[in-house]
Amino acid sequence: MILSTTPSLENKPAKEYLGIVTGETIIGANIFKDFFAGIRDIVGGRSGSYEKVLREAK
Repeated sequence: MILSTTPSLENKPAKEYLGIVTGETIIGANIFKDFFAGIRDIVGGRSGSYEKVLREAK
């Protein structure tokens, strides 16, 4: 699979347009936030502290 943001790649046309793709990452939030987010990953659920950091970053 080759992903591109252009209509063609190496003179090959795109087979299918899938729309906009986005991604998010948290870098260096806080050691305590990281610890509790890790626990959330184990037991399931969303990390409110990471969601807050993402909102503030936007």
